[in-house]
Amino acid sequence: MLRTLTTSYTDTRAADLVWALGHEPLPALATLDLELSGAKMELRLLGASHQVILEEQRGTCSETVACLPGTSTSLPLGVAKRLGEWEYEFAACVETLSPGQFAGRAQELIALVSEHPYGLAGVFPGSPHAFTAMLAQRHEGHVHWRTWHAYPQDGELVATRTRVGVRVASPC
Repeated sequence: MLRTLTTSYTDTRAADLVWALGHEPLPALATLDLELSGAKMELRLLGASHQVILEEQRGTCSETVACLPGTSTSLPLGVAKRLGEWEYEFAACVETLSPGQFAGRAQELIALVSEHPYGLAGVFPGSPHAFTAMLAQRHEGHVHWRTWHAYPQDGELVATRTRVGVRVASPC
């Protein structure tokens, strides 16, 4: 699903993003409610990036990657945590691209996500390459999602991937 967002572009640069777990739902510009084999998900595009809320029989997980006022923690490259019965894994990377590469990659990602039944993309006014996109799936008992946050003024593309699933008992 592709949405043209009717707000000003809030994020200023990739370095302003922070990661957080457990936030209550923040005001969203667009949402997509999904059901993935018993897991209920809400993909949320914020004025300052994204939030995913996952609800399953075992509990709830809320992930936020955004510019959060009063928070000085930077976006981590990776996180692995146990959340009750779940294993949670998060990874992020920042690519710096030339203007031509950036435009091509932006068009590619917006097309991929907007045509996917479990995808949500929002384009901000002022630039066709200023966007946030999210894509979810369930695979082998885990829920996965990927996100992309575009900063055309700096040629930066932030990509994240998350995996949440039941903790597997160690054989030792």
